[in-house]
This record gives sequence, structure tokens and C-alpha cells, in this order.
Amino acid sequence: MTLDSSRNGRPRAVGTTAERARKGLLVVGSFVLVLYVIEIINTLLLHSLNRTFGLRPRSLEGILDILTFPLLHANLTHLISNTLPLIIFGFLVFLSGMRVFVTALAASWLGSGIVVWLIGGFNVTVGASGVVFGLFAFLLVRGFFNRNWWQILLSVVLFMAYGGILFGILPTVAGYVSWQAHLGGAIGGVAAALLLSTRRAQAPGAGR
Repeated sequence: MTLDSSRNGRPRAVGTTAERARKGLLVVGSFVLVLYVIEIINTLLLHSLNRTFGLRPRSLEGILDILTFPLLHANLTHLISNTLPLIIFGFLVFLSGMRVFVTALAASWLGSGIVVWLIGGFNVTVGASGVVFGLFAFLLVRGFFNRNWWQILLSVVLFMAYGGILFGILPTVAGYVSWQAHLGGAIGGVAAALLLSTRRAQAPGAGR
């Protein structure tokens, strides 16, 4: 936290939780808005973008699709189902700061895409659900890595409210969803939590 001067001459705290919350709503809300704009355009184009930028497993072209497939959805219903958890989990992660949010988002995004590219089925994969699973997994485990009781309490509450979605990483639950994307995203989220662990950062020799 740093200090800045306000109009009345008194020092003002910068980077408070309230300010991060406002910025988090703006950033996460803007990201979701972009997803809806893309979906509207995709719908007008009869979802032809999915065939071009959806993730095609085990193909050289599919490597670049890792960067685009979470931005596309099968239909509006698919996007709506991802919207609320994406906003909630993204906002909660952002409360820890922009660096934490970007790291967790990138790890979830890449983890989801890499696993789908490696072991995905023959169909083109689209959707942000892998990112949702990654952010959720990050929130579930980071408190245990950090030994932070507030974060552990939050993870317990989130598990009680949304823990059922973890069945989505199992291949036998539903054949119409990409369990590979869910699994990869969750792996990425756990990896981000480990990378950002405060205990790891404070370990002897860390950062050398």
C-alpha cells in the first residue's frame, strides 16, 4: 500500500481492498462483455468462427487455437452458463491484485488449452469453462499453500456452494462437455496457486 495526497492535503491510501474491488469489477466485467460481443458476432456469422478459431486437438494449427478457443462458445446458452461463475471467481481472485489475477487467468487458460490439445476428442472445443475451473481451483487451494485461514475459509464456502462442478473433470459425467478443458484448467489454477504461494516466496533462497 502506498500513500497519495488527497484534495484536503491528507494522505490517502492507494491500493485498498475497495479500490481493488472496483477495479476487479471493471476488469472482469469488461472481459465478460467482450465475450458477449464476440458471441453476437459469431452468431451473426452462424458460428463460423468456431470452425476457424476453436481448438483442434493434435494439429499444428490447433496450437494457436489455444489462444482463442476460450473466447468462443457453442451458443448463447453456453456463454450464459459460464458468465456468473466467471464473474464471481474472477472478481475474488482479482481482490489479491492484478498480478495474481493475470497469473491465475493465464495459467488456467494455457493449462486448459494444452490438455485439450494433447488428449481432446475429435471435435472442435470452444468455451471459457476451462478458465472457470482454473480460477475455482486456484481459490480452493491457495489458502492451504499460503496457510492463510481467511483464504481457507473462503475456499470452504466456495466448495460448499460450487463444489459440485468439480465432477466436470471426470470423463464419465457428461459426454457433451470437454472434461479435458476442465481438468487442464484446474491443473493450471493449482499451478498458479503454487507459483504465487507466499510460503514459497519466503523460503530461504527464493528469488535468487
